[in-house]
Amino acid sequence: MLYGSIEAGGTKFVCAVGNEDLEILHRESFPTTVPAETMAKVIAFFKKFETELVGIGIGSFGPIDIHEESPTYGYITSTPKLAWQNYDFVGAMKKEFSVPVAWTTDVNAAAYGEYVFGHGKGLDSVVYYTIGTGVGGGAIQKGQFVEGFSHPEMGHMLIVPHEDDSYKGNCPFHGNCLEGMAAGPAIEKRLGKKGADVPESDPFWTIEADYIAQCVYNTTLMLSPDVIILGGGVMKQQHMVKKVHEAFTNLMKGYVKTPSLDEYIVTPALEDNAGTMGCLALARKVTLSA
Repeated sequence: MLYGSIEAGGTKFVCAVGNEDLEILHRESFPTTVPAETMAKVIAFFKKFETELVGIGIGSFGPIDIHEESPTYGYITSTPKLAWQNYDFVGAMKKEFSVPVAWTTDVNAAAYGEYVFGHGKGLDSVVYYTIGTGVGGGAIQKGQFVEGFSHPEMGHMLIVPHEDDSYKGNCPFHGNCLEGMAAGPAIEKRLGKKGADVPESDPFWTIEADYIAQCVYNTTLMLSPDVIILGGGVMKQQHMVKKVHEAFTNLMKGYVKTPSLDEYIVTPALEDNAGTMGCLALARKVTLSA
């Protein structure tokens, strides 16, 4: 009995299968190009395990339609990736595989992975942000995703520009939202090089930490979660967590007492496996409830 995982990112798809204990047995990744090309590879991967496959969990870039009563449930909707606009992702998988399919955002899947296996294990309330090519956020309360008419788009919260930052923002919709100011492309356009090539001593990292700390501050006051997990390529800079802790402390000014920052503002325990593990756990959950 195998569970399937599809972590559908804007840059690449990661497909995996895991056993009943959700141990990853096989994994492949391919670039996100156009649906006909990428999905052919996805389907070919799972066809190898079709006789044992009992459920699939999908965490997709978005926006996506999450409402099961909607005629476009399971679709990627108004994404800036034009080839994927109004693409029936769940329908394409169900056409090929007669198994239950769990469907959520890629960042929700990563949040669920940390909730089941990582820094959120045993906690009631978990918030996960990925800060990389884009910025996305997902929240879980007592095992359920926090959502309403749609899934959260927390990466587009507006932030206050730093006094030493003249950059106007990279987001075509909102300018100085979190994604527009702090995601990888904003760093590269501002500095002329990728974040991985910016030395730790560069004063820009103080500005970046301020923007991420504003995100944590807003999240703390709105949701009071048990833990806030900061993933994505930007947070692979080892010095960033400490800088965010310091900036958050300066912003909060003691207004609320949070858990110890070393346990409250953290990077993913599962590292790059959070999304895959979350999709496998969701596949198991939807299969057991079917």
